[in-house]
Amino acid sequence: MPPSASKLPEPRPTLKPTPEPGTLRERALGLLARREHSRAELARKLGAAGFSREEIGILLDTFEAKNWLSDQRFAESYVADHRARAGSIKLAYDLRQRGVSESIIGSVLSENRDTELERAREVWQKKFGAPPTNAKEKSKQIRFMQSRGFIGEVIRHAIGTSEA
Repeated sequence: MPPSASKLPEPRPTLKPTPEPGTLRERALGLLARREHSRAELARKLGAAGFSREEIGILLDTFEAKNWLSDQRFAESYVADHRARAGSIKLAYDLRQRGVSESIIGSVLSENRDTELERAREVWQKKFGAPPTNAKEKSKQIRFMQSRGFIGEVIRHAIGTSEA
């Protein structure tokens, strides 16, 4: 064995190298170019890449001032993309998980309340298509609709039953 083969490799450092400051803006713009992000979501992703919180905060303030980053626009986009498969409860939960404020969630979802029953019927029709014939089937259908984030009253109307 050659003498260098017996040496163990040096351990890798566990900390991420500090990224270049110019790449923060590029990385943020790259993420925003792919899809809308909430401020909290973008800050989390940039923080995971090794950028400092202070630099991220300053950059995101600049982006918001230029209207390149908007929680309102993100919430509208998210709801538009997901409303066909989910009710308002699930949409609100998902937006909260992505750091959107309650006031924005309320305003975006209030615009979509009138179509909730229609959306629930479409989800139910696609999955089941026929009213439940017994209590077990009815429970299964109700649980499915609840898992999709629809409220009880909407579920009752969508399934076509008077009780839920």
